[in-house]
Amino acid sequence: MVIRQVNLETVCGITSKLPENDKPEVAFAGKSNVGKSSLINALMNRKSLARTSSQPGKTQTINFYNINDEMYLVDLPGYGYAKVPESEKAKWGRMIENYLHSSKQLRRVFLLIDIRHAPSENDRLMYDWIIHQGFDPILVATKLDKIKRSQIDKCIKVIREGLSVKPGTIIVPFSAETKQGRDEIWELMEEAENEARGNLLSR
Repeated sequence: MVIRQVNLETVCGITSKLPENDKPEVAFAGKSNVGKSSLINALMNRKSLARTSSQPGKTQTINFYNINDEMYLVDLPGYGYAKVPESEKAKWGRMIENYLHSSKQLRRVFLLIDIRHAPSENDRLMYDWIIHQGFDPILVATKLDKIKRSQIDKCIKVIREGLSVKPGTIIVPFSAETKQGRDEIWELMEEAENEARGNLLSR
């Protein structure tokens, strides 16, 4: 996709009402510090559209990015390692659950997993919750540039087994440094957009 314009259109906090968008949405979830902001910046060819930080838990809201006035990229709060009270983490969890459960335009969910490590308990809970909501998440194995090429297959296998993924689950190795995997993620996003438009035309 040629990105003509992208802007952060809506920011939803814990007490905010979710927007009633009329365009397809694709959501990105992942634990704190997994590289979600770096992925979003790489997808959009922007250096600081999504704020990156070495401090986990930077994203504490649901952020809706309008792309070309054609679709929304939805950045969900990071979960897991953030140094915040448990009560705050629980609120973030409810925000994510509420969005996945109630969005009428959500077409794809991408779940980011650090390729260097076996999935955490939080990763497994999030994967299972996404499945429970009726979505087949696409997994993005981030920080690809941090491992050797010879380790990739082994690390992908660890992710598959650690999450007990459904057969046919797509896993895209991704590096924000080299942009490997970027085009594949965009293809999957555009597929979701095209499917949504096809459904509208068939009504």
